[in-house]
Amino acid sequence: MPFEIRHIRYVIAAADHGSFRRAAAALGIQESAISRRIRDLEDRLGAPLFTRSAGGVQLTQAGRQFVQRGRKALSQIGMARAEVSAIGRGEDGEVRIGIFSSLASGFLADLFQAFGQRYKAVKLSFADGNPAEHVAAVRQRQLDVAFLTGLTSWPDCQSQHLWTERIFAVLPLHHPHADDMEVTFGDLAGEPFIVSESAPGEEIHDYLVQRLADLGHHPEIQQQAVGRDNLMQLVALGRGLTVTSEATTGTQFPGVVFRPIVGEILPFRAVWASRNDNPAFLRLLDLARSMARVDQSFGINGSAKSAALHAGPSQTPDPSR
Repeated sequence: MPFEIRHIRYVIAAADHGSFRRAAAALGIQESAISRRIRDLEDRLGAPLFTRSAGGVQLTQAGRQFVQRGRKALSQIGMARAEVSAIGRGEDGEVRIGIFSSLASGFLADLFQAFGQRYKAVKLSFADGNPAEHVAAVRQRQLDVAFLTGLTSWPDCQSQHLWTERIFAVLPLHHPHADDMEVTFGDLAGEPFIVSESAPGEEIHDYLVQRLADLGHHPEIQQQAVGRDNLMQLVALGRGLTVTSEATTGTQFPGVVFRPIVGEILPFRAVWASRNDNPAFLRLLDLARSMARVDQSFGINGSAKSAALHAGPSQTPDPSR
């Protein structure tokens, strides 16, 4: 027995005002419309909702039950409408994010801080991982977006370059090049390196092999089953060097220094599923694009942005290859 939401409102208004006439005036409609619709509703339900008299109307027992349930129904519908509207505007909901760079500083740190200030009700959840894992999760809609390095195109996904970071060598304080303003791979050739077994350790390993092989060296690279913090401590203890992206340098690690490697620029891009219609994610993507345009226009982050804008294809390494 279908009926409309407005019929519930008519019954509640009549109950609140004790009169079809006063209810009609409050709702801005004709008294006959309320009277007729409530009579039709009573016929459909098979029970009277009001007793009628010259002085007005009063709820029956069935009417009191209907009004009690009707108020709750209208409240739930109102909340659902508000929630859906907020989600549709990207002001509520959740964005699931795969990251491949440090959040200590740089573009991602600025992006998530700005987004959190603008959309306080949106939940952001994060996952570390390597590019293949992230892209698989994006395709399966387990992640809304992944921020990855390199220039690789991923089938069934859309992507956009957003920012670049310099690549830094991580050196112990006692290293001969620790006081240099910048270093080259030629300075580091023949040195032992260490990388983490977890992401992005495999990509860093392949990147080091490629760069040092170009100089005619077969590097000694040892994988360690530790996270980033302990990897930095191993560098400080003299167990080997490592490399990292610029965002990591926003964190202080005792016993190590970060020195930019000349000419080494790492591109970062957003990757997402082509049919992702999550409004909160689309808001995040719009903000990321806007921030990327501002960075490129005004050279924010100084030499890294400037170098990225002027770097040719041969200067842009892709550690994911």
